[in-house]
Parts: sequence; C-alpha cells; structure tokens
Amino acid sequence: MFIDIPSELEAALIDCSLPPWELDGSFLAQSTMERYRTELTATPRFEETAAILRHALTGEGGGYAVLRLGSLAKAPRTGDRLRRLATGFAAEVAVPFSPFPRWPLWKDIGVKVDKDPGKSSGIGYNAFHMDLVNASLPPDYTTLLCVRPDLLGGGPSILSDAHAAVARLSEDSRALLAESAYHYGTFFDLFGVGEECKPFPILDGSDPGEGFVRFTAKMPERSQLGQAHADAARELAQELVRGQVSFILQPGDYLIVNQRRFLHGREALHSGQETVPVADRRLLLQLFLRARADGGSAA
Repeated sequence: MFIDIPSELEAALIDCSLPPWELDGSFLAQSTMERYRTELTATPRFEETAAILRHALTGEGGGYAVLRLGSLAKAPRTGDRLRRLATGFAAEVAVPFSPFPRWPLWKDIGVKVDKDPGKSSGIGYNAFHMDLVNASLPPDYTTLLCVRPDLLGGGPSILSDAHAAVARLSEDSRALLAESAYHYGTFFDLFGVGEECKPFPILDGSDPGEGFVRFTAKMPERSQLGQAHADAARELAQELVRGQVSFILQPGDYLIVNQRRFLHGREALHSGQETVPVADRRLLLQLFLRARADGGSAA
C-alpha cells in the first residue's frame, strides 16, 4: 500500500525539526520516542496517517506500506532531518533498533560493483528473503528509506505475501518446510535478535498464516540440504515469484515490511553501474523494528 502524506501534514513537517535521537543500548530510547511523538502529534493529521500506516502493516490482507515522503526529501536541510522524521513514523509502528552494534541506527545500503551481485549492496538480483533469517528473534519489521534510486532506472523492490505463497504449496511440501532441516548464513556480533537457529524450520508457527516464514531463496544453492527439503524450498521460491509485486522506490519513499507476513528482495540494477559515479549510485537507508511486547503502538 502506498500512503501519500496529506498536504496539511506535509506543510507542517517541512518546518518540523526533531532533535537528535538517543539510544538505550541498540534500541531507540523511550525518551526519544516520547519526544518525537509529542512533537509529531501536534501536527495536523499525523495521528490519522500513523493509524493508516499501522493498519496497512497489520490489518487484514496487509503486510507492507510505502510512506511517500518525497516532497519532504526535496526540502532544504534534508539529511538527518529526513531520517529523524522517518524514525518518528517508524516509532509509531514498533521500536527502532540496530542489531549490529558496530553500525549506527540507520545502515547505509549503497552500490558496490565488486560485491557479490546477490547481496543487498550488489548489482544483481537479490532473491526473496527475510532479514536475519537464522536468528531466534528476527526483526519484526525491516524498513528502507530511499535517498537515491538507480540513476539508470533498474533495481525495483519486490515483495510477496509469504503465507499466501505457502498456502499454494502441496501438503507434502508444507510438511517438509515445517521440519527443522534448514540453515543459512553466519551469526555473530548481533544484538537484540536472540540466539542462532541452526537448523530451523521455514514454517515457524503452529497455526497456518501465523509466525515467520524463515526463508531465503539462496538456501537451496548455498546450504547443505537434503534433496526433498531443497526441492520444497525451490517450490516456495517459485510461488513467491508468482505472487510478487514490484515497484521502484523514489527519493523519500519509506518502505516498511512486516516480516511476519511478507518477504522482500530486489530486481537487478540496470547494467552499466560502473559508469555511474559512486556519489550518484542508488542509496537506501535501512532500519529495523522490534514489535512492542504488548503488541500495541506508541499511541
């Protein structure tokens, strides 16, 4: 769902200057969230917009939203100011945090032509996945703020309803995906995401349609899996592609994905990235969110 900022709110936010945030460990401090909320709720139609955002992420049939902050991104003195506004909206959904102690709250995802093309900072197809798939407590939400799209016009974001894809599978495939037979990636120097899960089930929930679908389409090729389990994972990957939606994020677009419902990825960037100056290449900023213990919002 795409959410446009009402004109009255947009005008107020252009002049709204939130203070720098403070962290409590790797989580956004409660004092910062309260300060941001106090200032933002004083602007017209903010609470209405925040409610629409929460419903898009957690309401029936929802699971992702793109908050369009483009006009605010064009305003003078953008930089940290836009990140603070995005952080304020994020805090209406859940608690912002960084699982990587060595990185700041927001992590830059630029473009590196010499990286593995399938990585987030690579130039190739980044297949469907959930972030921190092998953590016992993965982030409940992953978010991306677009600073610059691909100058050459590539790199659409892709999203797919994970539970809808699972529902289209055979009963035998679902049974295989529910077995603790999968593993992927490394696990070190992480904060706030629990312990390493190895092995883990892809279908991580006792009820259909609930819980994480712990999946990355890279598993069958990059992990030692039995043939039957690998085939079931490939079948799921095909269903995710079958049900995908795609769009190109524009400057100021803020994508929030509920990882308990949707998986995400990216189509390849346009060829010729080596000809684009580094300062002009695609740039996204990533922020993770942890659902509140009571399941509620900041409201």
